[in-house]
Amino acid sequence: MANNNKRPVAKGNINKKKLPRWLVVTIVVAVVLLAIAAIAAAPFLTATADKEATLFIKRGTSNDAVGDMIAAEVSSDFSSKVMEVLTLTGGDLSTRQGAFKIKEGESALSVANHLRRGSPDEVKVTINNIRTKEQLAKLLGKKLMMDEADFLKALNDKELCSSLEKNPDNVTGLFLADTYQFLWDVEPAKLLESMKKFSDSFWNSDRKEKAEKLGLTPDEVIALAAIVEGETAKADEKGKVARLYMNRLKQHIKLQADPTVKFALGDFALRRLRLADTRIESPWNTYYVEGLPPGPICIPEKSSIDAVLDAPEHDYIYMCAKEDFSGYHNFAVDYSEHEANAKRYQNALNERNIMR
Repeated sequence: MANNNKRPVAKGNINKKKLPRWLVVTIVVAVVLLAIAAIAAAPFLTATADKEATLFIKRGTSNDAVGDMIAAEVSSDFSSKVMEVLTLTGGDLSTRQGAFKIKEGESALSVANHLRRGSPDEVKVTINNIRTKEQLAKLLGKKLMMDEADFLKALNDKELCSSLEKNPDNVTGLFLADTYQFLWDVEPAKLLESMKKFSDSFWNSDRKEKAEKLGLTPDEVIALAAIVEGETAKADEKGKVARLYMNRLKQHIKLQADPTVKFALGDFALRRLRLADTRIESPWNTYYVEGLPPGPICIPEKSSIDAVLDAPEHDYIYMCAKEDFSGYHNFAVDYSEHEANAKRYQNALNERNIMR
């Protein structure tokens, strides 16, 4: 039997609610405003940097001065677009400070927003071939906003060094030859605190355990690694050289490492030392004092430190540069053999008229 209780559906009689007029007007106005904003922003979005650049801005620098920087580093046209955005948005850069990077292809709008309220960027600093605190201070003075003299003062501050578990003689041991990133306006003390964290991270339990087995502290390993690096640039020889010096330390024989003499003299270009050079009275001269110098004579590479920690066992206690000037060394256990090696090298220097 058919069910007659179903209600018939009336087609075409569904009531459609209309949006209030005020809401329709609001939406239309919003769309129009967005369209106008998009059209207005278009020139600043399409104007892009055709090269990378970094702006170094000190607090108190005017907008015009920043505009000149952008013009010099990128282009005048791009600078004018960035400055237009800052003018329209009321961006005052006089309170800003730091390094601000402009990426290739970045829009004027993006650059302006970064300058106005973005966080400053870090800058890369590569530390290598550094022997003295003065050289380190000079490098950082060039790369960062800090004054060279202020950083050198921090390196010689006994109280600050002590807080970092160092002293003015070995504080450069916080650094390793590597590339670091710092805020451009970092203060000397803050930078050293950051380096302490890097150093603590490098000296993990494995490295500390190896150093302890050798009977050396991390500071002593760094000092020895610096000597090794001064003696040889050959990676496959570093461990052998390191073990030789450890053998001398155990036997209480003066290290007599030529690089320490050059450090004490402050003359790193010397190729041939004289007897008078080795007699200079300095705690850094290992011909004059027994044991390691009070700190590293350079900022060593990580590989040099690991070469010390993993140095292979042998009995050599003498070494001399090979007479073929290959950069390698002849090693010896007894002095007579060493004398013969040294004589060949001295003759080779004489043949090439190398006196100093």
